[in-house]
Amino acid sequence: MAFIPPGAGYDRAITVFSPDGKLFQVQYAQEAVKRGLTALGIKVKEGVVLAAERRIPSKLIEEESVEKILQVDEHIGIGASGLIADARALIDRARIEAQINRLRYGEPISVPTLARHLGDIKQLYTQHAGVRPFGARLLIGGISGVPHLFETDPSGVVSAWGAHAIGGEASAVNEVLERKYDRNMSLERAILLALEALQVVIGKKLKPERIEMAVIETKTKKYRKLSREEIAEQIKKLGSGTSARTTEE
Repeated sequence: MAFIPPGAGYDRAITVFSPDGKLFQVQYAQEAVKRGLTALGIKVKEGVVLAAERRIPSKLIEEESVEKILQVDEHIGIGASGLIADARALIDRARIEAQINRLRYGEPISVPTLARHLGDIKQLYTQHAGVRPFGARLLIGGISGVPHLFETDPSGVVSAWGAHAIGGEASAVNEVLERKYDRNMSLERAILLALEALQVVIGKKLKPERIEMAVIETKTKKYRKLSREEIAEQIKKLGSGTSARTTEE
């Protein structure tokens, strides 16, 4: 009989804890997220900004088909990092839940309710054999009376944030956000801070095609994706020193 080392097999069934209390499949899913591109969210009184690094692996790919920030409802958007296929499956479920809420209650789903629902789905996939955790983190931003920003991780944990980054370079980007984030800054300043934080990942020479960005304004309660031209204009403002003034004022 072949020798089986102690602890072997605990990473093959998600319902089995290792002797030291770990669920290895969840940890593997966390590592998958760390290999993903960076996405971030910033919440201020005037709304929510979602931004993400984007890479086009081939000139033959239609750029519009590569998305990391997706609309769920007219007042909610989600930024993703990790296995984007997993993220899209979760976002599709979020869209269905948002429409069910409108039909059942006659009103838009609240951002906290949707975040908890997605967290419940993720947690469910850590309990059953024959399935694996979702290898994606989600940043859920939107307006429900006031701006909200939530993160869900592969284990199903749901947490609220003022500003937060996910993905492979999240720690470096979060350092920038921790230093310069101000809840009272304007939405315009939050957009510039998002670009400044992404510079850590992309480099000083930001290009509009390398960035994806969306905003949900408190006044309109409408999700809006920024065009490449709008992103280019914001990059110009960042280069002119506007961002430095926003963090000093």
